[in-house]
This record gives sequence, C-alpha cells and structure tokens, in this order.
Amino acid sequence: MWTSVLVAVLVLLALAVVFGGLLGFAAERFKVEGNPLADQIDALLPQTQCGQCSYPGCRPYAEAIARGGCINKCPPGGESTIKALANLLGVEPEPLDAEHGVEQVKRVAVIREDECIGCTKCIQACPVDAILGAAKHMHTVIEGECTGCDLCVEPCPVDCIDMVTVEPDILTWTWAPPTPGLIATDRQGASA
Repeated sequence: MWTSVLVAVLVLLALAVVFGGLLGFAAERFKVEGNPLADQIDALLPQTQCGQCSYPGCRPYAEAIARGGCINKCPPGGESTIKALANLLGVEPEPLDAEHGVEQVKRVAVIREDECIGCTKCIQACPVDAILGAAKHMHTVIEGECTGCDLCVEPCPVDCIDMVTVEPDILTWTWAPPTPGLIATDRQGASA
C-alpha cells in the first residue's frame, strides 16, 4: 500500500518538475518586451488613473508619450510633471493644456456618511478602489488611497461627496522654492 502512495507522489512530483520547466521556458522564450522609456515615463506620472488626459489611465498615456505624444495633458501632475517629462525626453516643457483641465492642489474625496444611501455608484467610478462600502450601506473613502481624481463626485445621486483640499502635514510639507531671478549681487546693487 505504501509503495503505491510513494509511486503516486513521485509521479506527481515528476509531472510538476516537467510542467514547471516547460512554463519557465515558455515565459523566457515568449516574453513580451516592454518599452523601457514608457516605464520611466509612467514612473513620473502621478498614477491618479483619472482619465483627464483622454487616456484610460497613466500607463496608456505614458505609452502615447513614448510614441511621441504631447507631454502637457496631465492636470494632476501639473507643471512639475511636465518639467520632469521634458527633462527625461530632452524636449522643451510646454504649458499645461487647458483643454484637459487646470492644475489644482492635492485633494481627496470625503463622503458625508449620514447622507450616503449606499448606491455603490461611487465605488464603481473609483479607478483606484479608494472607496469602501457595500450596497445599501454607508460608504467611506480611504484617504491614503484617494488620488483626488473627482470621478466619484459626478455619479453620486444624492451629492454627498465633497472634494477637500489636503492640508500639508509634517510628512507632506516642503519648502517653498526661492523667488527666481534674485541673486545676492542684485541686493547689493539695489542698496548702493
């Protein structure tokens, strides 16, 4: 009896090794090479998946930029992302295309939970799954996951979602950049 169990285990082990080897070979042989430039561009984009650039997410927009598309269609990334993309691609930065929106401060969605009817339309609209809840129950937003894309506001039938500006805290506060164009010799010349 033990020999038949041992034989069955050895046969299954041999099959696992053979099929594992075949899968490993197929993964290497038929690997789809990605565009490394698109990967670098995607890393610079804000990953809001908002669709304001007219692409369904940040990755498709990165691939379009890698193929020669415009770098100024991302309102959530704003001027800083446009400058970073221009630096990476070696092109001149362009102003943000107003057709796709305007740059705004970081915001997150907040659901007024006492008004929420639990329709789940906001959950379906959220591209990053930052809204938690179930049908006929109150919903809430996971603030750390919310990208502030505004896509959940429109489908809400009771208008219980507000977009609130994120105030800088100890983790997100940064120095304001110095005023451009002023150097020490300018101050000396003005006082003389």
